[in-house]
Amino acid sequence: MPQSESAVIVEGIEKSFGGVKALRGISFEVARGEVLGVLGPNGAGKTTTVNILSTLVRPDSGRAVVAGHDVVTDPAGVRRSIMLTGQHASLDDMLTGYENLVMFGRLLGLTKSAARARAKQLLEEFDLVRAEDRRVGTYSGGMRRRIDIACGLVVRPEVVFLDEPTTGLDPRSRQAVWDLVSSFKSKGITTLLTTQYLEEADALSDRIIVIDHGTVIAEGTADELKARTGGSYCEIVPLDLKSIPAVVAALGPMLPDDYRLALTPESDRIAVPAPDGARTLAEALRRLDQADIDLVDIALRRPSLDDVFLTLTGHAAETVEVTDDTEAADAVSVVKS
Repeated sequence: MPQSESAVIVEGIEKSFGGVKALRGISFEVARGEVLGVLGPNGAGKTTTVNILSTLVRPDSGRAVVAGHDVVTDPAGVRRSIMLTGQHASLDDMLTGYENLVMFGRLLGLTKSAARARAKQLLEEFDLVRAEDRRVGTYSGGMRRRIDIACGLVVRPEVVFLDEPTTGLDPRSRQAVWDLVSSFKSKGITTLLTTQYLEEADALSDRIIVIDHGTVIAEGTADELKARTGGSYCEIVPLDLKSIPAVVAALGPMLPDDYRLALTPESDRIAVPAPDGARTLAEALRRLDQADIDLVDIALRRPSLDDVFLTLTGHAAETVEVTDDTEAADAVSVVKS
């Protein structure tokens, strides 16, 4: 098969669990070496998508190809080409970190000496040397996540699936996973990252797809998605909230009617569209200075991915109930064969 420019190809995948449709004709591609963020709330279909691509779950219909291998007709080829880690580390708690790594190396066909050498290398790389002789069952959540990912890297994969890898981690461990994703990109490894954390998708992804109710509802870079909410705006917070009417008067035609109508007696700030970026900010500041209005803050803001999700779906990402991923979520593990 000729080598495709796409490391992952998904065409019209559908999957149901009982009477619940988890995926409804989902399609997307991931280029070789690209980091694709898959953004969506609990129950959107993210984990089901990953489980199909890693051959843990068989699709009802559609086609998916990973690293040149069809997930249905050549699942062994897929598994040899990928690393998968998820929300729950799949390790032998009775073995030490070092022993887990050696075991994975041997299962993947390394000689005993090569497996030991690779284990030592990964323990160093993942800052686990001091814990190498401790049973994994005694590891913290962040340490378990690191050893889980290390086990998946015993043999370099072509494609990495990280299914909500920072869920439940403390900030330091979360940053370590972020650094790891950056290292994958520098090595040319394709990464598909599912997350509920909007800032995580923003910080790590070359491109983002947004999934809601088993369907891709938007696709693009973070900046492209943010632009769909209306672009940059200038946020103004007066020192005295009673002066908000004066701020509105001073801004004049800079403040469109729909922005004026959005203001309520409880409003403590005013948003002004900023099509000209910093020049809009400077003009607003000039007008308010002339009107002798004191401010607590004035700043140029860009829409967050929270704003994007709310605009695209009509609900906030964190408020959606789990409805369609529960059957597949427990199957997440490091897969190699």
